[in-house]
Amino acid sequence: MKKKLHLEMLPQPNSTTCGPTCLHAVYRFLGDSISLQTVIDEVPSLEGGGTLGVMLANHALTRGYNATIYTYNLMVFDPTWFHPGVDIRANLYARQKASVSAKQKRAIKAYLHFIDAGGKIAFEDPGRELLRRFLKSERPVLTGLNSTFLYRAKRVNQKTLEDDDINGEVDGHFVVLSGYDREHRTIHILDPYEGNPYAEQSYDVPIDRVIGAILLGVMTYDANFLIIEPVDRRKSSSQ
Repeated sequence: MKKKLHLEMLPQPNSTTCGPTCLHAVYRFLGDSISLQTVIDEVPSLEGGGTLGVMLANHALTRGYNATIYTYNLMVFDPTWFHPGVDIRANLYARQKASVSAKQKRAIKAYLHFIDAGGKIAFEDPGRELLRRFLKSERPVLTGLNSTFLYRAKRVNQKTLEDDDINGEVDGHFVVLSGYDREHRTIHILDPYEGNPYAEQSYDVPIDRVIGAILLGVMTYDANFLIIEPVDRRKSSSQ
């Protein structure tokens, strides 16, 4: 069985705008005519460039969408926080106060804003059936992942921006999962980066590699995927 959603992914304008470019593709799929430049201008950036999945989610909330983040980021969240009766917001706030990392503090601040604005955070094993469930129901999956693992590429020297397997660091990246092939066990990816090793912005990757890349996104403070949908859709699906 195959399933492929029809999204149009524009090339990212520079090396740090993959997140807003993916968000723009999802907006267009939902019939939203916002321009790519507007999304880039409005989504907050981290020091040194780039953004976080939760910042993309916060932008979606400001535009009136429902947003749910499925997180595997154990640098921010503890698995026990998802047990019944646990106050995730209170634990996030305590984690923020205890943290000594500026990036972690900023990430947690964005998650606190996300919760306060009505966003939902979920924790569920990132297996094949979970991804297929969203795609079968016409919901693209915007994910922050580890592109070094996804591409099987060399690490990158952050000073020279050259490939460097010895002195380099892994790269984070955003893509949109837009389909699957159950028989061949692959996921269809829309990639805003034109220079990716597949030499295309639309390609298939083994689903186990995609799941691994998502989990390894924790190294760049993501390891999550984001589901954006119109408000009336989530209401109707819960009835």
